Amino acid sequence: MNELEAQQKKLFDDLRHIDESGNEYWLARELQAALQYKEWRNFQKVISTAQIACKISQQDVADHFVETIKMVEMPSKPRKKQTADLGFVDLNKTKMKPVTDYKLTRYACYLIVMNGDPRKEVIAWGQTYFAVKTRQQELAELYERLSEDEKRLFIRGDIRQKNMLLAEAAHKAGIITNREYAAFQDAGYRGLYGGLTARDIAENKGLQSGEEILDFMGSEELAANLFRITQTEAKMRREGTDTPAKANAAHYEVGKIVRKAIKEVGGTMPENLPTPDKSIKELETETRRKLKTNKD
Repeated sequence: MNELEAQQKKLFDDLRHIDESGNEYWLARELQAALQYKEWRNFQKVISTAQIACKISQQDVADHFVETIKMVEMPSKPRKKQTADLGFVDLNKTKMKPVTDYKLTRYACYLIVMNGDPRKEVIAWGQTYFAVKTRQQELAELYERLSEDEKRLFIRGDIRQKNMLLAEAAHKAGIITNREYAAFQDAGYRGLYGGLTARDIAENKGLQSGEEILDFMGSEELAANLFRITQTEAKMRREGTDTPAKANAAHYEVGKIVRKAIKEVGGTMPENLPTPDKSIKELETETRRKLKTNKD
């Protein structure tokens, strides 16, 4: 183990607790600080997404995310009262406030770091530390047992994370404005969808303004786009893409290659795949509602 690996291991080892039964666990608020999330509300969103992933994985969420209450000190203004002998008595009283926390299993921590911001180096450390040895095989076997909607949620979660990396690669290539990024995205879509732009795809799906294309894709279409995204980011990083023109060309080229591969295996072109009745956001809302009902 080199020095960096030792440092990574120590970071998460130091947060590890053992309960009276000998079971290991991590506290969410301690993990929040280690993963460099400044605000609990932002980290809570990651936890919520991880809980959905846990349910999709057909695991009992309550077994891995054990909700607890902890008391934290609240800051108070200094108060002093003058006594008869002209001395002063400090009237400060520490105020305590109950806040939500979670006892997390290693698997819960794994899901959290897999749904965290991949641009943070410490997230990559956590992915290595909490990784389950046989996880890759387990995921392959699990995927085959999922329903179509569960597969959509599963892949969409991956796309959200990989799109962050793609956006960072685009930024390094000089793509700064929203208009430039929209052109970059269109290049990838045009390659994969035979010349169709994002607007064309949205119109074909009958989407309203503001609705996200990726939220209205089935699992097969999502998988094609996930491959487009991951391979474009890898190509740009590998080749050191440094201009918007090169970035757009790379995105278009990868999209076109993915389309060619679909054609060669006799697959359906993505623009001809059916649009699901429910959006990803609707499915996520339903899942969160079920989680809340089970908790209550």
